[in-house]
Amino acid sequence: MRATSLRIYRGPEGETDHRPATPTARMSGDNRSVTAKASHLLPLLADAVYSQRTWLDDFADDEVTVSADLYEVLMAYQHFRRPVA
Repeated sequence: MRATSLRIYRGPEGETDHRPATPTARMSGDNRSVTAKASHLLPLLADAVYSQRTWLDDFADDEVTVSADLYEVLMAYQHFRRPVA
């Protein structure tokens, strides 16, 4: 019996319309910091939340750094959004 091997699917090979995240100069031990555009990450996170991906739980306690103005906008949105009926 032949052993099954798994491969990581990275999307279509010809797709080049997005830039990959670029590592920052900050590194501490095994934890690397990466800087990426929100426009690249937010749709992926939204889809993962909508699809209830269990791997999100692995990162639930991770800290995320955002700009002060984005944080203020998010807190205002949280305060004024209407509850779902």
